[in-house]
Amino acid sequence: MSETLRKTLEEVLFEVLRRASTDAPEDMVSVLKSHFDMVKDPIGQSQLKAILSDIEKAYNTKLPICQDSGLISFIVRVGEDFPIKAELKDILIEVTKKATKEIPLRPNAVDLFKGNTKNNVGLRGHVPWIYWDITGGDTLEVIALPKGGGSSNIAKLYMLNPGVGWEGIKKAVIDAVAEAGAKGCPPYVVGVGIGGGEDMAMTLGKFSLLRKIGERHPDPEIAKIEEELLEAINSLGIGVMGLGAGPTALDVHIELAARHPASLPVGVVFSCWALRHAHVVVYSDGSYEFL
Repeated sequence: MSETLRKTLEEVLFEVLRRASTDAPEDMVSVLKSHFDMVKDPIGQSQLKAILSDIEKAYNTKLPICQDSGLISFIVRVGEDFPIKAELKDILIEVTKKATKEIPLRPNAVDLFKGNTKNNVGLRGHVPWIYWDITGGDTLEVIALPKGGGSSNIAKLYMLNPGVGWEGIKKAVIDAVAEAGAKGCPPYVVGVGIGGGEDMAMTLGKFSLLRKIGERHPDPEIAKIEEELLEAINSLGIGVMGLGAGPTALDVHIELAARHPASLPVGVVFSCWALRHAHVVVYSDGSYEFL
């Protein structure tokens, strides 16, 4: 059973990385189409048309949505009774190498001493980065999350004085987007992680990008702030690809954690318009479901 399940995992986890790299999420496509219908400016329309055309071509050809196919990470939630656990890291590493060669993906893992590894796997471990979570039950959930360098380069971590409160947090987020300008290929989805330590804030911001576009935080107070920030960011006038027309951001997602009394970390994490991710659930009998 374990050999059969391992072979299934190798195939399914390759497929989830392929889908993340080549198939745009439906919610992203839907919101881009709605903006195309709403934007009257010809510059904004032309840029959105080019983006939607790119998405369609990537889907039809099964080639990456962007030439920067990203630094690869996986979110792994493995049930304590799932039959394969210790081998998952090695499987994900081999899947990454195979995907680099066969999709193909641009090799983006660069060692500071040895140069590009040519297979998207770091020589010293760590890449692909894997976020682990042990859960109850006997299923395995994996989210593939390749993230491009342009959107990563504009991310910001603020260690604010706790006294600035929500007004200071809002200012930090708007400042981060204003400074980013066109550098990360807008329209953006902006993930905001607040609280925890400095690493936790950035991780919360990154994970918040996975929430569906248009889906508000379940806490109505936080949901209201998301809407306020989205309106403020779109009033900056950066626009699609920084040309001043159309949306600067498609959405803003906030995740909140408890903080230390002396600290107020705020992580602002961006996705470019190509918000790439794919999600699969694998059951212990070898069946699976892409979500």
